[in-house]
Amino acid sequence: MACLNIFKDQRYDDIEEVKKQKKEEQTLDGSVDRHGRPAIRGRSGSWIAGVLILVNQGLATLAFFGVGVNLVLFLTRVLGQDNAEAANNVSKWTGTVYLFSLVGAFLSDSYWGRFKTCAIFQAIFVLGLASLSLSSYLFLLKPKGCGNNEETLCGPHSTVGMALFYVSIYMIALGNGGYQPNIATFGADQFDEEDPKEGHSKIAFFSYFYLALNLGSLFSNTILGYFEDKGLWALGFWASTGSATLALVLFLCGTPRYRHYTPKGNPLSRVCQVLIAAARKWKVKMLPSGENLFEEVTNKDSSQNGARNILHTDGFKFLDRAAIITEKDLNRIESNAPQTNPWHLCTVTQVEEVKCILRLLPIWLCTILYSVVFTQMASLFVEQGAAMKTTLSNFHIPPASMSSFDILSVAAFIFLYRRVIDPLASRFMKNPKGLTELQRMGIGLVIAIMAMVSAGIVECFRLKYAVGGTRGSSSPSSLSIFWQVPQYILVGASEVFMYVGQLEFFNSQAPDRLKSFGSALCMTSISLGNYVSSLLVTIVMKISTRDKMPGWIPGNLNKGHLDRFYFLLAALTAADLVVYILCAKWYKYTKFEGRNGEENPNSTTMLATELRVV
Repeated sequence: MACLNIFKDQRYDDIEEVKKQKKEEQTLDGSVDRHGRPAIRGRSGSWIAGVLILVNQGLATLAFFGVGVNLVLFLTRVLGQDNAEAANNVSKWTGTVYLFSLVGAFLSDSYWGRFKTCAIFQAIFVLGLASLSLSSYLFLLKPKGCGNNEETLCGPHSTVGMALFYVSIYMIALGNGGYQPNIATFGADQFDEEDPKEGHSKIAFFSYFYLALNLGSLFSNTILGYFEDKGLWALGFWASTGSATLALVLFLCGTPRYRHYTPKGNPLSRVCQVLIAAARKWKVKMLPSGENLFEEVTNKDSSQNGARNILHTDGFKFLDRAAIITEKDLNRIESNAPQTNPWHLCTVTQVEEVKCILRLLPIWLCTILYSVVFTQMASLFVEQGAAMKTTLSNFHIPPASMSSFDILSVAAFIFLYRRVIDPLASRFMKNPKGLTELQRMGIGLVIAIMAMVSAGIVECFRLKYAVGGTRGSSSPSSLSIFWQVPQYILVGASEVFMYVGQLEFFNSQAPDRLKSFGSALCMTSISLGNYVSSLLVTIVMKISTRDKMPGWIPGNLNKGHLDRFYFLLAALTAADLVVYILCAKWYKYTKFEGRNGEENPNSTTMLATELRVV
């Protein structure tokens, strides 16, 4: 009998040990597998899933920029639009791409989850590219070989062909826009930030993600750009379609390996609940110590669904009223009611989620003008390059391919930042955490100002060296297109500081229930930047156009003053930098409560700067 008891005790200990090992293997951030079970660390996520997502991003970016990088030339050479109209249309289209990111983020955070959202919008993206390839080949590229240069334009186009073209490019905008903010966040989801090793990998993922994005566009800007510049538009569009299809297939192949977070419900309703509950209690007095606030009792529920509690902060105190427990609320709680009415009483975390959004908005608004600078690479930089000497030893250099210098600059500066700049900044500042994301974004604005000044100076010299010495000549300038290299390199350097820092900043500061929304903020800043760029071009052309003056950005750039437009952007960005510095000083970092009930240091943005290598 004693032996039997010993055997039972040993068996019980073995079972407990197995349970303990299984529990240790599970991720600590509340992520689940595709069946909704707690994710097992060794069988899911990490760099195996991360690399698949990075390759997917590279191929999808190749496909997107295969259309976007030469769209301005397609509009001018194939559809016969002038420079200003084409630049405006590209800005509006690009802006729409990133505006659709809000749609994707909303569906992801609320209902579908990030995996399903990425898969659906990538399918729409592929269909849009296939439609563009067919419509261009069947209706627009007539006669054969047209659109290979500015002199050989295509003939008149049918209404059906034009309608299919615009439907196709806006399907591409919808597909890519809805996919982009979710793929970045979904990739970050594959790393458990509660684990120190995976937490560092999560921060590194954002640098790799932006690098994959730029390497994907490198092929588009060089090989595809060259084919399309030669008039092989249909070939370029079909190559983009094939790349997007392969990206979707690879993404679906990783399905068994991915980690997921369950959708948290409609975020708009949560925000409205806080606002209405606070308004209803505007007369209720709040104790100075905050003792009458409705705190979460336990982190158990949060840890199970992947959402952490947020520590209470001062500021926006009116919103705290939504979490005040009145006598009526107390009676309901003490009566063991199944749940409180969120339209009358909200938790502190729910209130802090709204505060997080309000604190992020000023920083986000300051990044919009930077995106105006960034979007010039896809429009006015290309038109400026087309008006320069584009031959090198009888080899024609497509103007759109010059953005490859931007991509190489991004790759180089990501390496320099992680290996050189960040360690030096840590030593100089005597702070192991180095530069914060807000400081890096400020540096990005400074470099953007330098890029616009450089572009303006190049344009001054381009006008000076117009062929034949005649400034109004329609012939290209004798100044080599390679004089554009500094402005592309400076824009690339600014991207590393601004956009990589922005991705890390919004992902770390956004509440867990709004992670995709945080990434969408990065995309919508680019969207609004494109719309602001379009508006600026329209205003400048309206003001600068006179009876005998064609305006700053006419069809023939030799008769305009594109340099003045670049200097105007430099001045506006400088003013934006001043406002940004004030907003950055005002901002307070969000503090999350760890799943063990303590403040989680890995959740703050400071972890990003502890990583020294990419």
